[in-house]
Amino acid sequence: MNNALIFPDWPAPSQVRSCITTRRGGQSSGPYADNNLALHVDDNPEVVAANRQALCQQLKLSQEPQWLEQIHGIKVVSAQSDGWVRTADACYTSEPGLACAVMTADCLPILMCDKAGTRVAAVHAGWRGLAKGIVRNTVQQLAVPAHELLVYLGPAISQLHFEVGVEVLEAFFNTAQDAAHSEAIAAAFKPGSRPLHFHADIYALARAELHALGIGSVYGGDYCTFNESERFYSYRRDKVTGRMASLIWLIS
Repeated sequence: MNNALIFPDWPAPSQVRSCITTRRGGQSSGPYADNNLALHVDDNPEVVAANRQALCQQLKLSQEPQWLEQIHGIKVVSAQSDGWVRTADACYTSEPGLACAVMTADCLPILMCDKAGTRVAAVHAGWRGLAKGIVRNTVQQLAVPAHELLVYLGPAISQLHFEVGVEVLEAFFNTAQDAAHSEAIAAAFKPGSRPLHFHADIYALARAELHALGIGSVYGGDYCTFNESERFYSYRRDKVTGRMASLIWLIS
């Protein structure tokens, strides 16, 4: 196994493939070293293209993944094999060989598939998108009963290193679906070091949202991008940095 890549440990069907990159194994240099896959962070675009091409070769992808221009919103699009970059924070497909991809460097990447192995989705879940409903919108677009979905939570910032203002807590409470969801949201915040600041557990917030949607098969959620500096990019830690990619696709 290539130690520059993470292959999620979850009970996805045999026709579902998934992979998460780390900062290892590419050609980028400086603050982007080594395997930056994002074009919007001022890295050399030719090097980024080479990193992306090498990833496709490693994963034996027959075509370019559906890359997104992510804006911390709630738009979900159908992945297409036309090479266009789409503005959205999640994408889904039922087309074999077409990978859905999201890029992160502290935000939470979420991978989804149905138990039958016919649909997959990738979600970029920063706190704004997560609070506003990006996960709900993705589940709606997948059009699969909640109990038929499997979810993997990829590498994100841990609660210890994610201190936020009270507006973040309020944003989640404002979109809670019921009392139980509100209680789970409250449990995901601990008092911070400053007044009206809290340490937010983005993994717990995602699990609370998924549970409220009726999804119980949730895996992953045990990394910290901030703390593992040799392995992961972290925007909060470094400001100028690269991005990892989380991909999911179907095979024939």
